[in-house]
Amino acid sequence: MSPNVISTPVRAMLVLGTRPEAIKLAPLARAMAASPLFDPLVVTTGQHREMLQQMLALLKVPARVELDVMRDRQELSKLTARLIDGLGDVVREQRPDLVVVQGDTTSALTGALAAFYEHVPVAHVEAGLRTGVLDNPFPEELNRRLIGRVARWHFAPTPRAAGHLTAEGVPAAEVFVTGNTVIDNLLWVLEEGTGANLFESDLRRVLVTLHRRENQGDKMRAMGKALRQLADRGDVEIVLPLHKSPAVREALLPELSGHARIRVVEPLDYVDFSATLAGCDLVMTDSGGIQEEAPSLGKPALVLRTTTERPEAVEAGAAALVGTEPHAVLDAAVRLLDDAAAYERMATAGNPFGDGRATERIVAQLAEDFGADAGVLPAPTTLIAPQPDGPGSYSTA
Repeated sequence: MSPNVISTPVRAMLVLGTRPEAIKLAPLARAMAASPLFDPLVVTTGQHREMLQQMLALLKVPARVELDVMRDRQELSKLTARLIDGLGDVVREQRPDLVVVQGDTTSALTGALAAFYEHVPVAHVEAGLRTGVLDNPFPEELNRRLIGRVARWHFAPTPRAAGHLTAEGVPAAEVFVTGNTVIDNLLWVLEEGTGANLFESDLRRVLVTLHRRENQGDKMRAMGKALRQLADRGDVEIVLPLHKSPAVREALLPELSGHARIRVVEPLDYVDFSATLAGCDLVMTDSGGIQEEAPSLGKPALVLRTTTERPEAVEAGAAALVGTEPHAVLDAAVRLLDDAAAYERMATAGNPFGDGRATERIVAQLAEDFGADAGVLPAPTTLIAPQPDGPGSYSTA
């Protein structure tokens, strides 16, 4: 590595606006704040404003700049325009040495574009995820592909994700397999031990999250009916933290309200959600991040989507992509609850998304590239290697 030649700390602007971004960038913000080599500038866009402020306090990540761009039910085009305008102003005022974005949200895309327009290099955390279907998930698949054309550092969580990037023409020297920072943060918060498990019974405990745009409407209402049928078994307790989206609430509340064994609760803060995840028996979700967290805790995950950009969990046997048809959703849950051997296979499949040292690898690589020695980079360890026929993703189609 190069000798330490940094005369002033590297100013890293971390852009986040949603709960998942906060979870996955918090370890990086904490590590940079603890290092004399970095000066982290956390900028929140307000995309998930109510959920975000409390979460950042719990995660010990202070925001130094807060934007206010959200409007009720605003179109993506208007949100994108407001974010590029607001983030562009912040980049020009703060003049960071690099901008860090995570994942595939509108905040991440606009953060990368604002940096690009001001000739500031971009680091992309959780780079290289792909479904291969441009509008599924929408708009995330397009967002992450566009960020991949802008970024200078591509921190891929797995070898498969890295393979997607190099197959698209990203130079191999700019792609780094690190594991996923979500594992780093999950282990940190569980060690803190401050969360509350919301399950109240000794029944089979099922944690459900539903929110994706492509599932809203009739699909979500039908899955709500399937969840009610699952609870009708009598041996299942369902906890569903309800997303703030009016479209999600309109779809799910009529189907789930009033059932004695279904607890529909307001969105949980991260520490309580982590404790509830650790206390469940089964996860049913259309989220991306939970597909990574659940295997870390030995919790089988049923993915309620038609595609997933995280096929490693499916290949490892820790998750199953079951689609959104209500009979398929119900059948998959019943099978795991009734078949002890099938449940055990999923619960013990292992975690393909890293070892809790992704943050360490990212910080060391950035420090090296800015001319400092941050120590030896730990080699990445993952369970799933790229497939012989090249990168790919999973779909129920």
